[in-house]
Amino acid sequence: MEKKTPKSDRTRQRIIETSSSIFNIKGYAGTSMSDLTEATGLTKGSIYGNFANKEEVALAVFDYNHKRVVQLIQEKVEQAGSYYDKLMAYSTAYDHYTRNGFPEGGCPILNTAVEADDTNTLLKDRAAKAVNKWKRTVQDLYIAGIDSGEFKKTFDPAQFALSLIALIEGGIMISKVTSSQGNLDKVLKTARYLLDQVKANQ
Repeated sequence: MEKKTPKSDRTRQRIIETSSSIFNIKGYAGTSMSDLTEATGLTKGSIYGNFANKEEVALAVFDYNHKRVVQLIQEKVEQAGSYYDKLMAYSTAYDHYTRNGFPEGGCPILNTAVEADDTNTLLKDRAAKAVNKWKRTVQDLYIAGIDSGEFKKTFDPAQFALSLIALIEGGIMISKVTSSQGNLDKVLKTARYLLDQVKANQ
């Protein structure tokens, strides 16, 4: 017999899912409690019965949005055959998702990092952990590519990983603020150029 999810857990998940696009579009400061009650159809008391405060909702929503993006990109990385294609999967995936408006509001890491800065240490820490995890993943793929003979050790792995991430996130930011997908396309060409520099047959 399948174990049923407790009602409290279902309500909590409902709050997270229905609030996910609101926080990602409006940001933490711009999202009001009335936004949350309207989106969820719940009372303020019901929301606070599941979360201590708005910040706790925002943290759970960040985790939810980030996990969705990571899962989809990870699928593309795992499907890729070469380490070059695995690393290129990050650029092509973000390009695809920004064109199709996923997740609604844009990249949760970028949005949270820009807004939180020094004004909300918990959200800033969450975004920093996401970036550091991404960095480790890219580093590991680059090192594995070197070990397999596919890549040259052209760059320090940390330098390479941070540069690739900066190009992708910077391209998304410029594209968003200028309302130009073409600007992201130009930046992602540079990301491809960076990857071309480490190919062993170059």
